[in-house]
Amino acid sequence: MTDPDLSALRDRADSGDASAVDELIELATDRGDLEELRRFSDLGNATATDLLIELATERDDMAELRRLSDQGNATATDQLIELATEHDDMAELRRLADQGNTTAADQLLELTAE
Repeated sequence: MTDPDLSALRDRADSGDASAVDELIELATDRGDLEELRRFSDLGNATATDLLIELATERDDMAELRRLSDQGNATATDQLIELATEHDDMAELRRLADQGNTTAADQLLELTAE
């Protein structure tokens, strides 16, 4: 897709064209464009949020997952706990446990017991 085509597609999306939004989200996913997915996610697009979480998880992008988790996204929190556990990131698990997340607390106990 050429830059002018992409610009026109963004203009259509900004004007409320749902199919243009869907197409941009698909293109962003194919390109691995976290910024574009984040833009639509921040506008409340659930599909963009789901794909952003998926891509951030694939890239071990704990900062992005933390950002979404801190906004209250339970799926991002679950993925963050999974990555923190895989990386033995006690500080992240402790941070989540201190916020009342029982899964993080359980994982923290499990890791410290080993």
